[in-house]
Amino acid sequence: MEWDWSAVSDFMPHFWDGLLVTLQILVMGSLLSFVLGLVWALLMRVPSRWVTWPVGAVTEFVRNTPLLVQLFFLFYVLPEWNVTFSALTTGVVAIGLHYSTYTMQVYRAGIEAVPAGQWEAATALNLPVRRTWTAVVLPQAIRRVVPALGNYVISMLKDTPLLMAITVLEMLGEARLFSQQNFQFTEPLTVIGVAFIIVSYLASLALRALERRLAH
Repeated sequence: MEWDWSAVSDFMPHFWDGLLVTLQILVMGSLLSFVLGLVWALLMRVPSRWVTWPVGAVTEFVRNTPLLVQLFFLFYVLPEWNVTFSALTTGVVAIGLHYSTYTMQVYRAGIEAVPAGQWEAATALNLPVRRTWTAVVLPQAIRRVVPALGNYVISMLKDTPLLMAITVLEMLGEARLFSQQNFQFTEPLTVIGVAFIIVSYLASLALRALERRLAH
């Protein structure tokens, strides 16, 4: 078997299309998981079992079921209830929701790591509860959990190929379609593998830069 550079050249337009879709999923899914995770973490601190029990049950269920099952449920079952989204939107929601149950635990750990003296100081200054959270607790908590959140971003990137199961043509989906149409598998799949390594590496560099910036 010989490496066919013409196959790489033919595949590249499809690769760029898939890369764009992959990055869209990654950015939107990450933002959704960060926001929802923070919401779950804050709701779990509400002093009412009527709030914490349902939130805990839902997040445990989502965290302990496979992402692929959730994708199939959202894409194939919800339309039976007249709830329909595009494949891309379904993928973003599924990934964001799934990973929000993990980022929730990261935020929880960050909040609990804030020294008790910070809470006491806010109480001594008679700060409102909202001000205590937005000005004292959350800035310190989020700074502590950036590395862990960044790791989940990389995990989300590696899970984007699962969206191929619901017809989303991200990088691997484009490679598979091209391979089936042209009977050339080695070149497109190799390009995709290298692309995932490069994107993951660039994401890790960005994460380290953000960590250094927050450390100062």
